[in-house]
Amino acid sequence: MPLKKTEKLTQAANTYKSILNAMEEWVVIVDHQSKIFFINRPYARFLGVKAEDVKGKKVTDVIENTRMHITVQTGKAERLSLQKILGSNMIASRFPIIEQGEVIGAIGTVIFHDTHEWKQINTHIKALLTEQDFNHQKQLTSDKALSGASFHLNDVIGDSQIMKALSAKVKQVSSGDVTVLIRGESGTGKELYAHAIHQLSDRAESPFIKVNCAAIPENLLESELFGYEEGAFTGAKRGGKAGKFQLANGGTLFLDEIGDMPLPMQAKLLRVLQDREVESVGGTHATPLNIRLITATHRPLENLIASGAFRADLYYRINVVSIALPPLRERREDIAKLADFFLQKLSRRTGRRAPKLTVQALTAMLAYDWPGNIRELENVMEAAFYTSHDRKIPLSLLPAQLSQTPTNVAPTATDITASQTSGSLKEQLNAAERNIIKAALIECGDNRTKAAQKLGISKSTFYEKIDKYGIS
Repeated sequence: MPLKKTEKLTQAANTYKSILNAMEEWVVIVDHQSKIFFINRPYARFLGVKAEDVKGKKVTDVIENTRMHITVQTGKAERLSLQKILGSNMIASRFPIIEQGEVIGAIGTVIFHDTHEWKQINTHIKALLTEQDFNHQKQLTSDKALSGASFHLNDVIGDSQIMKALSAKVKQVSSGDVTVLIRGESGTGKELYAHAIHQLSDRAESPFIKVNCAAIPENLLESELFGYEEGAFTGAKRGGKAGKFQLANGGTLFLDEIGDMPLPMQAKLLRVLQDREVESVGGTHATPLNIRLITATHRPLENLIASGAFRADLYYRINVVSIALPPLRERREDIAKLADFFLQKLSRRTGRRAPKLTVQALTAMLAYDWPGNIRELENVMEAAFYTSHDRKIPLSLLPAQLSQTPTNVAPTATDITASQTSGSLKEQLNAAERNIIKAALIECGDNRTKAAQKLGISKSTFYEKIDKYGIS
């Protein structure tokens, strides 16, 4: 005699009960009468009920805006649909349970507990896919050019803890439309991070428009940002011109060096951001705006506010989420990797084999404070690349400000940690030893046997230290 519908559900539910209760996803199972047969603990906790108390109740009496009863009636699945429960927009799926052609119930799952969580997962998946297929992504320059964004988070070089934490924060804020202020010294890569935020956002396929507020004359900045109508002023083009705000509509607008924006222009920008609409110069109609705003500056905005050079109300409007980029002197462990990256980049461009830094040269670079940050490092590597001989970059080929540091002798822990006074003595010595090993590997072309010989230690000791410091 065939089993009854409820008995079949009982067998299935008992088999997977422990698994379903352990899942983070919320799960509910109803019988052929749309009565709750099983609800897992996470879902019950969210609803504020006990699983055993709601068993046997109509699902429509327990779960707000449910469509489980419709799935039972129609026998059709509903995938990834919005459902508002207790004020939050969930993303839920519902599937009929069919046995021998007959609907005996339905199972529903809530995978994303709000739309923000879905956006964060979407951003995370984008980052993973890009990492997995980065070489392919680098070839799609024409596609990136269409949106205007040409850099991704994978273009960031460095595996120091401070950079890992920075990348994690960028991934976290990229998914939403929150306004971001990127702060950092000149040469730290502010524009790169603006590109990366856009690439990881839901607007990645939409325009990415950038404006350098310091590079445009004050009398042209308004028309450049907001556009103008035909005849708005002497020299205006026939038919007028769309401004950066109009071009960025639906996408992302990046205002670089916003700390250099003149005060009168700050007031007009604030009005546009508050009203979410823009009116071109000489125009009579406002255009509604749907943009994400990213700004950047190397200037201390708080000091500018105190001196009256920057509006406090605009500061609070743009400083919703602040991302601070560290100067190169605060991430010295990335210097060797960055230097090698720039040398390899030049090698690919010229077809010439990349030279290697000597230990003395890299030691000097590690001790230098790099006031121009990554941009300065790239320039130094370019000069050294074209002046090097025998595929070596000795200390003598580096600029005077580097070669005059107290590092033009054999490398020692004191040399490398000369300007790194944070941390205990043990931490500083470990950092120095790690940098010396990395320098030896670079000079020896990643040949570990030669690097061990150069440092005068056994191969086994060398491998132990590589494992200790996590050097790849």
